Amino acid sequence: MKTLSISVTMLLLVGSLTGCYRMRASKGGGQIRHIPPRTVNAADITLPAGYKAEPVAEGLTFPSAITFDNNGNAYVIETGYSYGEVWTEPKLLQLKPDGSTTTIATGSRNGPWTSVTFYKGAFYVAEGGQADGGKILRITPKGEITTLVSGLPSVGDHHTDGVVIKDGYIYFGQGTATNAGVVGEDNAAYGWLLRKKNFHDIPCADVILAGQNYTTANPLTDNPDDIATTGAYSPFGTATTPGQVIKGSVPCNGAIMRIPLAGGKPELVAWGLRNPFGLAVSADGKLFVTDNGFDDRGSRPVWGAADVLWEIKQGAWYGWPDFSAGSPIKDDEEYKVPGKEKVKPLLQQYPGTPPAPVAILGVHSSSNGIDFAPANFGYTGEAFIAQFGDMAPTVGKVTRPVGFKIVRVNTATGVIRDFAVNRGKRNGPASWVGHGGFERPLDAKFNPSGDALYVVDFGILKMTEKGPQPQMKTGVIWKITKH
Repeated sequence: MKTLSISVTMLLLVGSLTGCYRMRASKGGGQIRHIPPRTVNAADITLPAGYKAEPVAEGLTFPSAITFDNNGNAYVIETGYSYGEVWTEPKLLQLKPDGSTTTIATGSRNGPWTSVTFYKGAFYVAEGGQADGGKILRITPKGEITTLVSGLPSVGDHHTDGVVIKDGYIYFGQGTATNAGVVGEDNAAYGWLLRKKNFHDIPCADVILAGQNYTTANPLTDNPDDIATTGAYSPFGTATTPGQVIKGSVPCNGAIMRIPLAGGKPELVAWGLRNPFGLAVSADGKLFVTDNGFDDRGSRPVWGAADVLWEIKQGAWYGWPDFSAGSPIKDDEEYKVPGKEKVKPLLQQYPGTPPAPVAILGVHSSSNGIDFAPANFGYTGEAFIAQFGDMAPTVGKVTRPVGFKIVRVNTATGVIRDFAVNRGKRNGPASWVGHGGFERPLDAKFNPSGDALYVVDFGILKMTEKGPQPQMKTGVIWKITKH
């Protein structure tokens, strides 16, 4: 009887907490009432003793990444596209010492440009491919653009990301088309389903489906009573059956791939990732990636799924769409959205056993750009990660802002600590807390001399129930040094 009494008490407590959560309003960092003018004040960023921050460029439109040439000159890319269906021109800019910029190259309407690196006299850029599919570009210092690979499956929710050079190859990440493996109404809200009605996730190898389907309203018709039933790895409105085999191919979604420096057909490195955004190579030659976890949205919402830092192993499968941070989400209360059904598996058989993550980062923190600290900066060998911050309420409800800072990770222990965070009692972007610090850090890179960390701050991004409202000319580049 005592055990039964405790069990009943726990059930009542869980039910009460769930009810409270469902009733509370979301309070994400982008959920601001009005859009303030961008103010910039380095004193509003808290750093460890002995470090200081300063802004080195302002007024950029959707900056996403930074790199340096052999002489230490800084170069920044502007995306040319932002969630919210805002299209501009993607650009590669040289950042001058006085904070001004010079345009090196301008791309086509196929952003976002998400990542850039400089290697042996040329820039290598990941073109997200929201309009026509992802690409890897080679750009000379004179602005001549060569496409090294195209047609990557990148017109969905997540893009071609994270370009790095290792062992004579260009490594890059390719995100998934969907949140959790099933095309749904949320993808119409993102815009791409209305443009690419047959697009869906492509597995990197053959998968056997469990036949789990989802029925939703059909946003592709004008009939409000029309419905559609959709299964995994299939176009919207296409149902699946138990034991059905979906053929894999490369290029594919949710993967790390590579091509030779001269370009060519992509080779698979690893898969089963959701949104492998930031890639970096450690001092001992290991490849690491930040991976954005599931959202609470779409036909198959997942609750409480963390972002992850992985070490990438050749040929490994990391668990998407049926695992989060190495753990199965099948019928697990931890991943059940309050008030909704438990998450059902999409795969009948798993391609492998996911590795353990290096570190588990904040849920909805959008942990993205990454670099490893050199010896003369401090915290030698630790991973510095830029956290863009939550995009609530469209990714799910949060009770307070998550992310909006730079964290450092000891990859040997998985311990995560704040490095640069906005001043104040409440965490959040500058527009939310009401001062001039970080808005949305998207990239963090050390300069070649190793004495400075540069932070790419995307700018103000207001979030509403209808989606994002990104603000042009609010991006900032910050420089953090020891003093």
